[in-house]
Amino acid sequence: MNKKEKYKLLCKENPIPLFSQWYWLDSVCGKDDWDVIILENGNEILATIPYSISIDEFGNKVIQKIPLTQNNGAFIFYRKDIEKYETRLSFEMKVINLVIDEIEKLPIKKYRQYYHYNFTNWLPFYWRGYKQTTRYTYVIDKNKTIDEIYKGFDGQIRKALKKAEKSLEVKENLDSKIFYSLVEKTYSRQNIKIPFGYDTLKNIYKNLEENNSLKIFYAVDKEKNIHSAVLMGIDQESVYYLISGTDEKFRNSQALTLLIYQGILLAIKENKKFDFEGSMKKNIEIFFRKFGAEQKQYFDISKEYL
Repeated sequence: MNKKEKYKLLCKENPIPLFSQWYWLDSVCGKDDWDVIILENGNEILATIPYSISIDEFGNKVIQKIPLTQNNGAFIFYRKDIEKYETRLSFEMKVINLVIDEIEKLPIKKYRQYYHYNFTNWLPFYWRGYKQTTRYTYVIDKNKTIDEIYKGFDGQIRKALKKAEKSLEVKENLDSKIFYSLVEKTYSRQNIKIPFGYDTLKNIYKNLEENNSLKIFYAVDKEKNIHSAVLMGIDQESVYYLISGTDEKFRNSQALTLLIYQGILLAIKENKKFDFEGSMKKNIEIFFRKFGAEQKQYFDISKEYL
């Protein structure tokens, strides 16, 4: 069994987040353009850290944030026999330092990865000269009922939902070409070039669907016009709001709010968290916050090597 085969098996057997799953990395990087560090102590797995090396504008080899990927830093495998907090923290410190050792063996000039919000201890990185910027996502926890979640919505969200529900129907499994055209329209409205190609979206469709990790919702009116569509990703712990597209002609129908609500319902049904997948843009952050979600911090960790 080679390293990637071993990693695929670890991904299937452990709650490794979506953006670190092998099939996600195959989709957004290409099968041959990512690799993984697997830290072991005998038969014990200590940590994994997938990464992709690219070339920057100066010709340097670098590890940087992968497109469409919120986070994919180290995942630590905590020993089940650890009970004391101090023992767990000591184990964590040791493993993170080993992770850093492995990162610094790579032939790179710069390092930058966003870590999942479950990774809360960047102190060993700090001690070894790394920098950190705090970023945010919004998450609805799985221990809430749908009534509790709905009551937590801002009044504008509830009003938007009622409006959308009167005129729109939610359907599933939209063709990838139609979905991509909606996303293109969304970026075009903002005078921004879409940051990924159709082939990438097609790979996301294929790989997530094959691994039971894909859900597509779209909203249509009585004339069968498609107003909005969203692509949700799913892992063992969460449902993620990943990509959306809206037809400019129907921006005021509140279709996107309705589709996000469908994603929340899906998460509650499957006893999972709903992750809005973060944004540091003010207008998007305000929109997410109005769903009553809890703010989660995650780390943007980086270093430039001499």
